[in-house]
Amino acid sequence: MKCYRENDPNKIAIIGAGGVGATTAYALMVQGIASQIALIDINKDKAEGEAMDLNHGSSFIKPAEVYAGDYSDCKGANVIIITAGANQKPDETRLDLVKKNTEIFKEMIPEIMKYNDNAIILVVSNPVDILTYVTLKLSGLPKNKVIGSGTVLDSSRFRSLISRNCEVAASNVHGYIIGEHGDSEVPVWSLTNIAGTSLDNYCPVCNYNCGNEDRKEIAHKVKTSAYQIIEKKGSTFYAVALAVARIVRSILRDENSILTVSSLMEGQYGVEDICLSLPTIVNSSGIKRVLELPLDPEEESGFINSANTLKETTKKLTL
Repeated sequence: MKCYRENDPNKIAIIGAGGVGATTAYALMVQGIASQIALIDINKDKAEGEAMDLNHGSSFIKPAEVYAGDYSDCKGANVIIITAGANQKPDETRLDLVKKNTEIFKEMIPEIMKYNDNAIILVVSNPVDILTYVTLKLSGLPKNKVIGSGTVLDSSRFRSLISRNCEVAASNVHGYIIGEHGDSEVPVWSLTNIAGTSLDNYCPVCNYNCGNEDRKEIAHKVKTSAYQIIEKKGSTFYAVALAVARIVRSILRDENSILTVSSLMEGQYGVEDICLSLPTIVNSSGIKRVLELPLDPEEESGFINSANTLKETTKKLTL
């Protein structure tokens, strides 16, 4: 059954009711972030089944209604989350998906725009940076209203691995992965800190190893985590759903949180006309400000290389 409450400030539309889309709806419900969620999928039975399953747990959480719909149910949503697209297969990179998913987006984005040209669009489908760029070009929306989930998940993986290495809570670790959500991503060790103390100052007193080899291993694990999970269980969805819920919370609650979402670059570190991840202030307007923080030369060079890698791919697209 559809919910027809109008002017609901916490209405979310999710395009794609697969593993990531359904788990995102679950995360938004459990955390009390969304009060109304429209699940939209080409497989209507799948969307209806997911909505039924989620609604059956409604007595355990804050009030929230989930229903299966179509593109018309994007109307009134403050945030439209796109998880639809071809799935990444074992031994397939995110960039391998670009042509297949770009064609899907060429059909999907105009349909969304018919019913809602005011919402913030949050792209989660891979390759997320290129599809964020594609969405920006196809939708005609202002640059602040098109966001990719970017390296929010990668940054969480980064923090998690450092926390395990140093045996401190992940919430006390602050660090970023920037650039592409993919093989050219860049760990920003120069800005990483534990309890406000840089790693270079913290490591000598923590009694755990965190030398260059340890750092290389952590960065490698962050980069290859998705491949390992896909090989072992077929897909990733729990952690990415939590990452998406974190972004949506910052939007709906106007938090001004700093998150490494993907957005259009306009000269940051000399990079333009491509979507990449940098620490970004996210609030009810979407992208409030992309931060250009001091990087060491190797990190800046890595970010520029990441941008060039993605640009080579976008040159092959017809938009």
